[in-house]
Amino acid sequence: MKADIVTIFPDFFRGPLDYGITRRAQELGLAKVQVHDLREFTRDRHRTVDDRPFGGGEGMVLKPEPLFECLESMGVASREERLAGRVKESVVLLSAQGQRFTQKVAAELAVLDRVVLLCGRYEGVDERVADFLADRELSIGDYILSGGEMPAAVIVEAVMRLLPGAVGNEASTQQESFTVEANVKVAVGADSTCGSNGLLDYPHYTRPAEFRGMAVPEELMSGNHEQIRRWRRQRALEKTLRNRPDLLERVMLSEEDSRLLAGMTKSKDQAG
Repeated sequence: MKADIVTIFPDFFRGPLDYGITRRAQELGLAKVQVHDLREFTRDRHRTVDDRPFGGGEGMVLKPEPLFECLESMGVASREERLAGRVKESVVLLSAQGQRFTQKVAAELAVLDRVVLLCGRYEGVDERVADFLADRELSIGDYILSGGEMPAAVIVEAVMRLLPGAVGNEASTQQESFTVEANVKVAVGADSTCGSNGLLDYPHYTRPAEFRGMAVPEELMSGNHEQIRRWRRQRALEKTLRNRPDLLERVMLSEEDSRLLAGMTKSKDQAG
C-alpha cells in the first residue's frame, strides 16, 4: 500500500511516521508513506495556498488550484475510475464536515493499493475539492482541530496496523474494540479470547496477580477457557453499556448477550 499525505506542514509528519506500527510497516515493505508539500504547487512568489471566502465571513479558505495540480502531478487515477471501482485507490479530504472515521472505514482503506489524504487548514477547503477531486470526506471526531495533519496521522496509524504482517500477532487486530468481523484464527490454547464483534474490548490484566490489594479477577486465573470467555464477554458488554451504549444499537447480539444485558440493566435500575 502507498499513502500520500498532502499538507502545508510536511515537517509535522517527521515524528508520527517514524515510530511504532507505521515505521514497522514501511521497514517490512508493506507500505510506503510519502508527504507532499502543497506550497510547491503554487504559482506566486509568496507561495499562497489560501484566500478569502466569497460571500464574506471569517477565516481563510484553501484554494483549489494547488490541490488539483498536486494530485495531477502524482498520477492518481481519475475520480470516475475510483468511484467506479476500476482502481483500488481513494482520495480522502480531511475536514470537520466529513463522515466519521471508524474501524470499519479503516478496514475499507486497508485493502486499497493507494490512499491520498488531503489535509485541510484554516476555515476550510474550497468545496470544489470535495465535489470534484476527493471521493470521500472524513472526520476523526465531533470536534475542531486547526488542520488535517493530526487526523491524517491517526488514519495512517489505524490503516497500517491492519495490513497483513504489520502487527506481530495478526489475531490481535481482530479482537479489539469496534472490530465487527473476526476472520483470523487464534492460536491453540487461546480459544478463551473473544472478538469484540463491534463492542468495546474486554478488560485486560497482567502480572502481578495482586497489586496493592487489587487482585486480578479469579475467572482469569481459573484456566477454564469457557469460563474466561463468558467473563470477557460480560465485561465487554458492561463496559460498552457504561461508556458507549450507542454501539449496542449497531451490533448483532446473541441470546446470551441479550440475557446478560437484561441482567445488567435490571441491576442498574435497582441501584438507581
